[in-house]
Amino acid sequence: MAQEERMTEENEKKMNEVTDQEKVEYSELVKEATPVHSLGIQMLRAFLTGGLICCAGQGILNCAESLGLEKDAAGTWCSVLLVLVSVLLTGFNVFPLIARWGGAGALVPITGFANSVAAPAIEYQKEGQVFGIGCKIFTIAGPVILYGTVASWLLGLVYWVLKVTGIV
Repeated sequence: MAQEERMTEENEKKMNEVTDQEKVEYSELVKEATPVHSLGIQMLRAFLTGGLICCAGQGILNCAESLGLEKDAAGTWCSVLLVLVSVLLTGFNVFPLIARWGGAGALVPITGFANSVAAPAIEYQKEGQVFGIGCKIFTIAGPVILYGTVASWLLGLVYWVLKVTGIV
């Protein structure tokens, strides 16, 4: 019985030992599977994508102002239309392609925030209105809203203290 246990232990040790050749093969496999990105190309794509979104926003602003809207109303319409287009593109599964190509250029402006709300809503709609959409809609955007609110509250508090003390 003791001999069988020793043989089992020895077999387990042999099974758990990884040879140097296996380590080399694994690291080569990892190297092949890991995508290589060029930082310069990524930055250029992000710049172009974000720039095109901003140009579209500026075009909406100019068009709204030429129709006689005041600057604030034109800005509101610009935001609403950019969010609407982003949500529609997310719904038609086009925005993820734009984001994959343009990286942070597509995700930083208001369009990326709209996508981060619409994508979970679309993904979890099959789970129902309450437990699907209601519970999951802010999975991506929730932390942004939370930390944005907390940061603005803290900065407001600092500003108030500086104003009360006469520094500002």
